[in-house]
Amino acid sequence: MSASAADHAAMDKALQGRRVEAVVIGGSAGGVDALIQLLPALPEGYDLPVFCILHLPPDRDSRLAELFNERLPVPVREAADKEAIAAGTVYFAGAGYHLSVEQDFTFSLSCEPQVHYARPAIDLLMESSAEAYGAGLVGILLTGANHDGADGMASIRARGGFTVVQDPHDAQVGVMPLEAIRRCNPHLVLPLAGIQALLPMLENYKS
Repeated sequence: MSASAADHAAMDKALQGRRVEAVVIGGSAGGVDALIQLLPALPEGYDLPVFCILHLPPDRDSRLAELFNERLPVPVREAADKEAIAAGTVYFAGAGYHLSVEQDFTFSLSCEPQVHYARPAIDLLMESSAEAYGAGLVGILLTGANHDGADGMASIRARGGFTVVQDPHDAQVGVMPLEAIRRCNPHLVLPLAGIQALLPMLENYKS
């Protein structure tokens, strides 16, 4: 899987003048498979924090951090309440709790009602991350079967952040990307191969 020359050119052009501080990635149906393709592109020593959130069954523990810790050359763990965010770490939202980023760059967990039938909800993590990081945030929305994430991506864009949506034709389920494209007019719409190439590039724009 490799990005086209046109995708590389579009990414370089879109990122000019950007200063990146954090990355948030959301997905639902098909999201695990998408992340299995994307996250191994992160190189050893990658210096940006990456927040990953997928819709999870509320009645059993998530094993995502364990799964990806075995596959990635960077630290991976499940986000914990009041944990300070560390550079160069991939965090996963756990099952049964909403995950948010606070203004002091710590995580918070809550049991508020479901959003788009989900807890954790992509919108809440993206919106709170946008409030904390502003223009320094990159939001990436992947495959999924409902509209969760569209409002979050719109919030990221409204606060000056950089928005990337998986090409609906490339997604396992295109509903979520299509709604995000409609709501936020993302900076880039890319296939997984393009997003895979983008992730290591973002470190070059670290603030």
